[in-house]
Amino acid sequence: MATYHDSITDAQARLIRDSRMFFVATTDPSLAAEPHGIGPVNLSPKGGVPLVVLDRRHVAYLDYPGSGNETARHSRSDGPITVMVCSFESGDAAIVRLFGHAHVTPVTESPFAARVLRQEDIDSGAPRQIVDIEIERTVTRCGYGVPVMSFVRDREATDRGRGYKER
Repeated sequence: MATYHDSITDAQARLIRDSRMFFVATTDPSLAAEPHGIGPVNLSPKGGVPLVVLDRRHVAYLDYPGSGNETARHSRSDGPITVMVCSFESGDAAIVRLFGHAHVTPVTESPFAARVLRQEDIDSGAPRQIVDIEIERTVTRCGYGVPVMSFVRDREATDRGRGYKER
């Protein structure tokens, strides 16, 4: 059974801090398509950067160039955002979803830059922006459908999936 909260709980914060990846889903409300009343949903996996718990009502992450910028575009249109964090470890099945709205700011202008940047981020190239999310509600689910997986390593530039893109 789902458990809803008005802010991030201690257990949710632990899962967020321990997670190697998370997922971000956004939509642009100005692109409402009939008959469903919502525009296309953009869903992106985020790995190699942490989702930082700023406080019980805010999280943030560093965003790099290299993909589309749909999250920023949808956020500028005041679209909703959902962040999903899963436990992939055995014996600890859980899914946490954070619902809210995002603000996207250049790194040099973000008040959260000092808390989000790590030394390896600075060394690995120029980050595009910081996405900070104001949380309106959270939910914890059981996560039994999430497979048990082991982390091998973060991707490198040579791992890019160009074979899946049209040339």
